[in-house]
Amino acid sequence: MTEIRDDHVKVHFRMDIDERGWPPASVESLWAIDLGDGTARLDNTPWFVRGVASGDIITVQPDDEGVLWAGETVQHSRNCTIRLIVLKDDGSAAARESVLKAFHRLGTTGEGIEHYRMVALDVPPEANLPQIRKLLEHGAEQGWWHWEQGCVTEAWKATDRR
Repeated sequence: MTEIRDDHVKVHFRMDIDERGWPPASVESLWAIDLGDGTARLDNTPWFVRGVASGDIITVQPDDEGVLWAGETVQHSRNCTIRLIVLKDDGSAAARESVLKAFHRLGTTGEGIEHYRMVALDVPPEANLPQIRKLLEHGAEQGWWHWEQGCVTEAWKATDRR
């Protein structure tokens, strides 16, 4: 997401916390563009919500206080959400920035967050999916990061070499 405009709204997602206490919150709020028909297009990459990616169109429902809550996905964007916990240099700002630059060269966008030493990647369908997976696996083998698939497409699944 590049800038907040008048048509942007916050959409809240309820999340289940696992036995390890992850994710660290029961609600995540994402920026979205209000499409005016009870739907919104997500406009940033989720840190913790599973099953959605930037660009997905979802139904939204306001509660009694006007807070918008996410419903079902009505149109998938074909983007993937990949998240990393950066281990190299204890997830320093420089290490997170290095990770973002490495994946940006392969066609992704993303951002880092200091508190969890995380990087969230938005992977569009035209990105170099095989090279992205190869780099993810290589970095994990080297102990540079742990990674997970927050939301993936069939094209992404086809890159699995196992």
